Amino acid sequence: MQPEMSLVTAAPPNNVDQIFPEVDMSAADSSSIVRATVVQASTIFYDTPATLGKAERLLAEAADNGSQLVVFPEAFIGGYPRGSSFELAIGARTAKGRDDFRKYHASAIHVPGPEVERLAEMAKKYKVFLVMGVIEREGYTLYCTVLFFDSQGQFLGKHRKLMPTALERCIWGFGDGSTIPVFDTPIGKIGAAICWENRMPSLRTAMYAKGIEIYCAPTADSRETWLASMTHIALEGGCFVLSANQFCRRKDYPSAPEYMFSGSEESLTPDSVVCAGGSSIISPLGIVLAGPNYEGEALITADLDLGDIARAKFDFDVVGHYSRPEVFSLNIREHPRKAVSFSTTPKVMKDESVNK
Repeated sequence: MQPEMSLVTAAPPNNVDQIFPEVDMSAADSSSIVRATVVQASTIFYDTPATLGKAERLLAEAADNGSQLVVFPEAFIGGYPRGSSFELAIGARTAKGRDDFRKYHASAIHVPGPEVERLAEMAKKYKVFLVMGVIEREGYTLYCTVLFFDSQGQFLGKHRKLMPTALERCIWGFGDGSTIPVFDTPIGKIGAAICWENRMPSLRTAMYAKGIEIYCAPTADSRETWLASMTHIALEGGCFVLSANQFCRRKDYPSAPEYMFSGSEESLTPDSVVCAGGSSIISPLGIVLAGPNYEGEALITADLDLGDIARAKFDFDVVGHYSRPEVFSLNIREHPRKAVSFSTTPKVMKDESVNK
């Protein structure tokens, strides 16, 4: 299924409360305009090479439309195991559940690794900044991760989801403070938070303090209430928010009994929508520039006027003039947390003077 293109440009901010009428002092400087696309499309589950191929087709289409930044959904490479229970119960496991995890682990990628190299090549080929949701494999632990690439094909770094939600905690490890980056790029300062960790005030504050301007929010939440969270973050942080979710039907996952949607499998048809998307792009003034889209796979595009960041922070700078540091403070521990560390005891040099 080819995604339908959706290009939405920013409308005048007619829903912003004003004491005095706004005066348009000058037109936006074209150098401050960034065209951004959020991808709303499904993983090809259990088939990472095919998913990479699909990612390239979507990236090429976005680039052809002039996009400079493209954001993919949470777990696009490796897959979001929606509906799967891995047959878990407290104090009990099953052979099928263990094998489900084995197959899911096999679909994950190493960072760095050959899939990361291919994504870097795509970013360079299409001259776009790329933000990609993946399932990362480190040994036998999986992480829900976002990867960042610049338009020259350089891998900039990654963010690991700090707090998996509900049953996600049984299949994904926890990130730490060492992967909360905000990258200063020619198109703005870019970072990401994944799905419900966007609801963590301390994480958001850390990103605001790093100066984030383009806040990427890959997610798996397709509820209508998600838009309210994204709008709040845009207003709170004075930043653009780009939220990308998958749009999935039952047929986008393997058939039963290989893959079971726990509690709902019997009621689903191949065309049943199991994730409705809702991807969107929101300005620092709280204006919805594009989306939310609940109709199908799509490329959702908007032009970001970076001047809107200063316009928004004129009223409210959450880590600046509105921060009250004499009352509130936040300490971020950015060092990696390792279960095991090794240290070598230095050899004691013999003091020859003792024997003299």
